[in-house]
Amino acid sequence: MSALSNTESRSARAPSLKKRSRRMVGWFALFSVIAAAAVFAMTAVIDPLQFYHKVTWYTPRFSTEERYQNPGLAKNWDYDTIIIGTSMTENFLPSVVGKELGGKVMKLSMEGSTADEHHKMAQVALRTGKVKKILWGLDYFSLKANSYDNSSKFPEYMYDDKLWNDYKYLFNYSVFEQFFASLKARYDGLKQQNLEYLNNWNRIVTYGKDRVGKAYSKANLEETYFGINEESLDVVKKSFNDNILALVKDNPDVEFYVYYPPYSVLRQTVWYDTNSARFENQIQMRKWMYEQFSKYPNVKLYDFQAADEWTYDLDLYKDLSHHKQDVNTWIAEAIGRDDPKYRVTDQNVDELNARLEEDARTATLTTANDAVRFQVVVDGKPVSFANRILAEEGDELFVPAKLAAAQLKADIQWDQATKTAILSSGGTKVKMTAGSKQASTNDKTVEAKYAPELNGGTLLVPLGFVAGQLGWNVGVGQADEKMSQMTIAK
Repeated sequence: MSALSNTESRSARAPSLKKRSRRMVGWFALFSVIAAAAVFAMTAVIDPLQFYHKVTWYTPRFSTEERYQNPGLAKNWDYDTIIIGTSMTENFLPSVVGKELGGKVMKLSMEGSTADEHHKMAQVALRTGKVKKILWGLDYFSLKANSYDNSSKFPEYMYDDKLWNDYKYLFNYSVFEQFFASLKARYDGLKQQNLEYLNNWNRIVTYGKDRVGKAYSKANLEETYFGINEESLDVVKKSFNDNILALVKDNPDVEFYVYYPPYSVLRQTVWYDTNSARFENQIQMRKWMYEQFSKYPNVKLYDFQAADEWTYDLDLYKDLSHHKQDVNTWIAEAIGRDDPKYRVTDQNVDELNARLEEDARTATLTTANDAVRFQVVVDGKPVSFANRILAEEGDELFVPAKLAAAQLKADIQWDQATKTAILSSGGTKVKMTAGSKQASTNDKTVEAKYAPELNGGTLLVPLGFVAGQLGWNVGVGQADEKMSQMTIAK
């Protein structure tokens, strides 16, 4: 009887326990929803990236993560002109661009960005209906495969018009980090940031030809094999059509000012010598893109890559590509006055390409880290050498020993222990050692004006001297008023 009573008692309690458990789960779910809603609401109110509204009740700090900060600027700030592009466009001053193009400017640049990211950024701004003009810096390398194929860092949810996926922003702890950083900045007495200099790196880097010279030597060694992974023209053209030309077509009332940024001439030289696939694709694309743009009256294209007044002045650069803010200002001024020197037309598109090709083939770094035009002609044919360096006096060219041997139809032997190279042709042997002006030709000692040099593990030899010792006739003179020339002939 007692056992039966216990069983009946447990049976009576079971529904009660189940009910309480369900009630607890229900309360937990309710509190979770309320907590999540509170967090969402709090994020929407503080909104440090100004994704939903322009913040006025406190002074937010702008995030240096451009891909996260720019959508809020595009959605909620006042402008009618935007700047789109890679780090090459980050040094534009919006006030200068506004003065030259006419309008109120918002810079929406993104470091290391690709054309699909530019497209998404432009779309956010265009959906506001505010955009009347777009200044677009078009780097060839930005036309590579879309960023979402090779990067997980792009916040797609901040660039679409879907509300349901905003939870990635609304429930993101980094938002609160940004908010507290803003409060700390105010407590520390920091002034409100000026959009004029947002993500402008002009003042925090060092420029100069010596830095460019080091970058040139490094690039010649590191970029030799890049060409094997170069994307085809079909991929590049599709990126252009989908991400750039589509916006031009779909927004006929918006004026597009597109330009090719002026890298240092040595950037083009390295591509020409070590990655011919990229250089040739770039040349073809430059003309092809112009032909597509020329079909639409709302776009103008400007080419600054053959602007030798800038590209040969290596003191304007911090590396092979990135130039001073001054150059951005000059670009804005040239576009503002629609300078025919830089505006691409049917009449000059081929000439501009030809000039860039000649620059890439002949531009040479001197031992003083200046860029000059210097051409080598072997048996009447212009040739180019990677990693070439011109003696400061302009009378000798240092080139990799292996490349010198190939052009002079010579065999080469290399002794790693003694850093000595022997070039032989037609029964003549020339022996040279790194750092020594003492050479030998068929075991007879001869004095060279310049010693061979090791550059990053590559032996650079004086081409004119070696050619002369191997029986070639060598002469150095002026090819024209801008270019010197070494002629080598039998």
